[in-house]
Amino acid sequence: MLDPARRILVIGASRGIGRALAEGFARPGRELVLIARRLEALADVAQACTDAGAEVCTLSCDVARVDAIEQMLRIVVADGVPDMIVNCAGVMGEEVPPWEADPQKWWTTQRVNLRAPFLIARGIVPGMLRKGGGRILDLSSGAAVTDTSVASDYWVSKTALFRLGSSWHRAGYDKGLRVLELAPGVVATDMTRAMKMHQGRTEWTDIADVVEIAGAFADGLLDGISGTQVRAGTDRLADLIERSRTGVATDARRLRLTDW
Repeated sequence: MLDPARRILVIGASRGIGRALAEGFARPGRELVLIARRLEALADVAQACTDAGAEVCTLSCDVARVDAIEQMLRIVVADGVPDMIVNCAGVMGEEVPPWEADPQKWWTTQRVNLRAPFLIARGIVPGMLRKGGGRILDLSSGAAVTDTSVASDYWVSKTALFRLGSSWHRAGYDKGLRVLELAPGVVATDMTRAMKMHQGRTEWTDIADVVEIAGAFADGLLDGISGTQVRAGTDRLADLIERSRTGVATDARRLRLTDW
């Protein structure tokens, strides 16, 4: 069994769900490495985490750029391999049919939502495995397992991220790697409030539910459901902990072909 994560790398920590998770992880004895595109945007969350007793390091990184990711990883790993990666950075293009989507914006979404988590994990997981294992938490989405007529860039990126998470799980589980895809429901953030599909929405997922599940994963309470997707606001933490204890079926909560 892995120990609770002590050193946690949070990508996209300056606002929204990423900021809430960073603050939720913060406690004495824990070190947080907080990443955002602009360093100054991390000032408030870094102070909140420090006030909660955590050691905090902040770095700027444009995760759409390979060179920026490589530079960030060199700095992070030089101070010690993280015990956990939290992928929260995400973008979405226009809510239009695929044939109307701007190709450059469509591909930028894949670079941020998919390529960046791949490159970051690729640079860190080998070090995790050398010291006995670690954890990856991906901010997933209902988009990973549903269909859409608009915003295909976002839906494609989240489905692919889920499949990538499954690959990390299958390749690394026996070596100590644990991976969880956490769909946050519909939390009121800058991005969701700006989406046409959520205009007029009055019911939102409580961000505290997202933080609770992420915290339990960091503490090692959900390692038994590695490789699956869970959904905040729908899945109760007590049920997830029990499923982690008893284990899940091979095909449970994974991307699979549904029979006719």
